[in-house]
Amino acid sequence: MADEPLVLGIETSCDETGVGIVRGTTLLADAVASSVDTHARFGGVVPEIASRAHLESMVPTIERALKEAGISARDLDGIAVTAGPGLAGALLVGVSAAKAYAYALNKPLYGVNHLASHICVDQLEHGPLPEPTMALLVSGGHSSLLLAPDITSDVRPLGATIDDAAGEAFDKIARVLQLGFPGGPVIDRLAKEGDPKAIAFPRGLSGSRDPAYDFSFSGLKTSVARWIEAKRAAGEDVPVRDVAASFQEAVVDVLTRKAVRACKDEGVDHLMIGGGVAANTRLRALAQERCERAGIRLRIPRPGLCTDNGAMVAALGAEMVARNRPASDWELSADSSLPVTEPHVPGAHSHTHDHVHEVSKDNLYS
Repeated sequence: MADEPLVLGIETSCDETGVGIVRGTTLLADAVASSVDTHARFGGVVPEIASRAHLESMVPTIERALKEAGISARDLDGIAVTAGPGLAGALLVGVSAAKAYAYALNKPLYGVNHLASHICVDQLEHGPLPEPTMALLVSGGHSSLLLAPDITSDVRPLGATIDDAAGEAFDKIARVLQLGFPGGPVIDRLAKEGDPKAIAFPRGLSGSRDPAYDFSFSGLKTSVARWIEAKRAAGEDVPVRDVAASFQEAVVDVLTRKAVRACKDEGVDHLMIGGGVAANTRLRALAQERCERAGIRLRIPRPGLCTDNGAMVAALGAEMVARNRPASDWELSADSSLPVTEPHVPGAHSHTHDHVHEVSKDNLYS
């Protein structure tokens, strides 16, 4: 075990300051500082507030992770950080901190992809990923079907949302129902007491001529909102639990149906589900049911590893070290739209896309 890479990971793509420490595929520490309560006042994440919260939480969260792991920073074999995608300002805080620690400790720096990290985190719970890995990633910003022959260098998008992501739709419906922010957990809880068949909400992009693996939740969101408005306009009570259950069922039905179809079409006998919405109990249950019926093995990390965290970044960083992938250089910057096809951002000389470095060449560590 001592020969396995010991890596610290920093995640600041949105409103969670996550710091994880991993040795190989073993999780040693997972420290998170969340600013979600602050954002709840505004009904969604405010980028400037998220960035400031990361600044305030970074050093204490790193120190807490090192203490939890029982190691010194000098013991590390590398520092990994989310370079994108995400909120630009929030990402820059994490990248700047990672650079500072890597430079001060004389350790290699690895800028990694947020989405690839969500896939790699499953290694901490269920062991090495099969190759290729089929992954369904569902969160507030992403709903994607990905095929990863090699999580460190080869991630291929099969499908993605063309409008609202699944988590975004949960938040918007929760707002219409006046349930607060974030919407996912409260809708999940209320749906358990409702009837998922009470209201026939539409399933987006489910027709025979629609893209097989793409997702659309904007039409569903609009349909639910109009149904609620019609009830209120008629002076009738809105059956909140039935609405929550019927809406949630429409989302998870499409997600699981398309994911299982992708596994069958690509000849992959397993499915990994990650991202914040993967903590949803109905999604987990329906995925398990449909995967068993199709002879597909299902891998879903525990809920705490589904939401944004530093452990997932450390896991991918450790895999980069183990496979001798090139480290990033000091020109590494944040890229809010870093494509999933780039699991990590190596040095400029070995990198084929210069757009990653254009963001702040003139003002960051120049």
